[in-house]
Amino acid sequence: MNAYANLDHTEILQYLFHPHPTEQDAKPENSYDIDVIVEDGVKLGCRFFLENLAAPTILYFHGNGETVSDYNDIAPFYRRFGLNLLVATYRGYGWSTGIPSVSTMLSDCHAVYKKYEQLSAEMHLAGPLFVMGRSIGSAAAIELCQDQPELIKGLIIESGFADTLPLLYCLGLAPDKCQLTEEDGFGNLKKISEIKLPTLILHGAADQVIPVPQAERLQAFCGARMKKFFIIPGADHNSMIASGGEHYFLTIKTFTDEATGRNTWREKRHKYKRT
Repeated sequence: MNAYANLDHTEILQYLFHPHPTEQDAKPENSYDIDVIVEDGVKLGCRFFLENLAAPTILYFHGNGETVSDYNDIAPFYRRFGLNLLVATYRGYGWSTGIPSVSTMLSDCHAVYKKYEQLSAEMHLAGPLFVMGRSIGSAAAIELCQDQPELIKGLIIESGFADTLPLLYCLGLAPDKCQLTEEDGFGNLKKISEIKLPTLILHGAADQVIPVPQAERLQAFCGARMKKFFIIPGADHNSMIASGGEHYFLTIKTFTDEATGRNTWREKRHKYKRT
C-alpha cells in the first residue's frame, strides 16, 4: 500500500513540485556526475563535489525549483570548510528523467544512499556521512535518517517543514479544496521524533514560505539528545546563504565536528595532555 497515495494526486503535486529540466552542463573541477538508476528507464542525475577523501561528506537533497547545477557556485564554500558535497535530486529535475511524486521522492532517497555506499567503497572515502535537506528536501533527509540511523552521523535541516497542510496552504492550495488530513502527509514530525542522530536545524527568521514555528516544531519533536537550532536574522526562504554568509557554513562545519567528536573539549583536553 502506498502511504502517500493521497498526496500523489496531480492537483496536489502541482503545488509541491516544480521540476526544472535542463541539459547536463559541464561539471566543475574536482566534481563527478553520478547517475542513480531508480527504476528501468528512470535515472537521477546527481553531482559529487570532492574536497578530499578523508573529509566528511554531506548528502544534500536540494529545494524545489532548484537543480544540481545551481550548486556549482555553492559547493566551493563547503569545500573551503573541509566538506565534500553530494547533491542529490528528484525525478524531472535537471537532467534527471521521470516525473516527481511524494512516494518516489521518499523511495528514491534510499537508492541515492545505496549509490553513495557504492561510491564510498570505490573512491575509498574515509570521512563520516551527514544527510542534509533543504525545504522540500527536508522530507527526504528525515526519511533517510529515520531508516538508516546506524550508518549516518547526523542530520541537517535547512528551511524544513513539520506539518504538511500548512505547507500546502502557503504554497497556494485553498483549504476548502484540500480533502487531506495531516495523517495523509509526509509525517515529518513522527519520523523526526524517532531520530536519535545529532541534528542541526537552520531556518530564516523572515521565511514566509515555511514560517519559523514550523522549524520550532521540528526542534521540539526531534528525538536527538544533541540537537542545535540556528535562526539566521533577516533571511527568508531563499536567502539563507546570502544572509548568513560564512557563518552559515561555519555553523554546519562546527556541527559536523562536534557530532564526530572533533574540535570538542574532550579532544582539546586530550591534545593538551599529550603536549
